[in-house]
Amino acid sequence: MELGWLLWGTAVLLLLHVLMELSPAVNFALRIGFYCLLCLVSSALAAAACLLVNGGRTVKNMRIIKAVVRTFKYFFGLRFEVKGLENFEVEGPAVIVSNHQSILDMMGLMEVLPDNCVQVGKKELMYTGTVGLIIYLGGVIFINRKSTNSAKMVMSEVARTMVAENVKVWVYPEGTRNCTGDLLPFKKGAFHLAVQAQVPVIPVVYSSFTTFYNPKTKLFTSGKIKVEVLPPIETKGLTSDDVTDLTDRCFHTMRETLFRLSGRPS
Repeated sequence: MELGWLLWGTAVLLLLHVLMELSPAVNFALRIGFYCLLCLVSSALAAAACLLVNGGRTVKNMRIIKAVVRTFKYFFGLRFEVKGLENFEVEGPAVIVSNHQSILDMMGLMEVLPDNCVQVGKKELMYTGTVGLIIYLGGVIFINRKSTNSAKMVMSEVARTMVAENVKVWVYPEGTRNCTGDLLPFKKGAFHLAVQAQVPVIPVVYSSFTTFYNPKTKLFTSGKIKVEVLPPIETKGLTSDDVTDLTDRCFHTMRETLFRLSGRPS
């Protein structure tokens, strides 16, 4: 009986291997499925550790989450080449902005996430099972993107909290995932936040994933991701009238860096 199950199991694994080699769509589906399963299981384990170590919702839990997620890259053959981490070493709070490409961004985020840093995410993430639980425990700030007034109120509270508690806030200014190899126009919320709190903006740029990950073509293989943390952009003395210029300046700087890291002409 046990030999029969072993033979069946071996046959299934061989079949999956052959299908993955022959069909990019099957390979993509299996790798994405495994990634989602890994996220759910790891989140449950990390949540238990966070509750045992820190007792509940706190940014301190990000250290535990970071340690767990940084192991994911080994499952998918991803390598990170990071430059400029010293630019995170600013005194006091800051607003960190980065490009947002896919569900794999979490691995890139945790590869460089500084201490005492929380993310701003959409409210819907709270309802993603154990993943929602772990990001809640990590102190992620949830906003309702469908309600402009609600989002503004949350960001005003974030501005007060980041100064009072000396934390950095990580925002994706594109507002949604974008796996085109370019940037979407930036929303101004992160830059209003930085100006309101009079804290620097620190841009972080990840090279394009399109050489190894592309949902449209069902591509998901191993690859290298270049990450560059750019020098802080000061906002002291700026007012709401300067937000548009600040947004444009950051957009163009990050876009040029994205093209350079991705090896494509600007």
